[in-house]
Amino acid sequence: MSRILIIEDNLRIIDFLESGLQAHGYTTIAVNTGQEALRVCQDEAFNLAILDLGLPDQDGLKVLKALRGQGHTLPIIVLTARDGIQNTITGLESGADDYMVKPFSFDELLARIRVQLRNQLPRTQPEISLQVADITMNLLTRQVWVGDRLIDLSAREFLLVEFFLRHPMQVLTREQILDRVWGYDYDPGTNIVNVYVGYLRKKLGDDRIETVRGTGYRLRT
Repeated sequence: MSRILIIEDNLRIIDFLESGLQAHGYTTIAVNTGQEALRVCQDEAFNLAILDLGLPDQDGLKVLKALRGQGHTLPIIVLTARDGIQNTITGLESGADDYMVKPFSFDELLARIRVQLRNQLPRTQPEISLQVADITMNLLTRQVWVGDRLIDLSAREFLLVEFFLRHPMQVLTREQILDRVWGYDYDPGTNIVNVYVGYLRKKLGDDRIETVRGTGYRLRT
């Protein structure tokens, strides 16, 4: 559950933000001065902060710069009554991740919060290769080896090998293979799967792809 810090001195806006955010599953903590914001960020961890620039004790931009100067990298969305392009640029250059002018739409704010939180999620590493036994496929270079032997494959053969490698020892029906490798619009009565399995057996080895009578094929490991 994401924790959101609200830095705002207007109690009506605080109530509005807290009730809306909590209704969407977020945990909120509200403070109404810059000094409190800096203190609470030292003691607790937050996933995102909503910062009003018109704080009673100091300008919100100073709070923003102080948070960044202390090494806090959480996304910060600025809320302010200060309109105009230059104010927006100043806010973003001071370290804000987003900038909204009051009055604002809660639905729009919620959408921007979700974007910022989504951007903070760890990025998964792209899949580079598949391997089953001594068959190795490089998905980036689109090359396939059996042991240290590079196999010459057509584009359709490559897709077929990839499908088998993703489902080793699983019986794949001809219909599943047609759907995955050739698409829905291919004639289900065709023997094209049999033909291409024959091609692969010659290139990968006769014993690699097993026929399961009446059902389909299975890549042996």
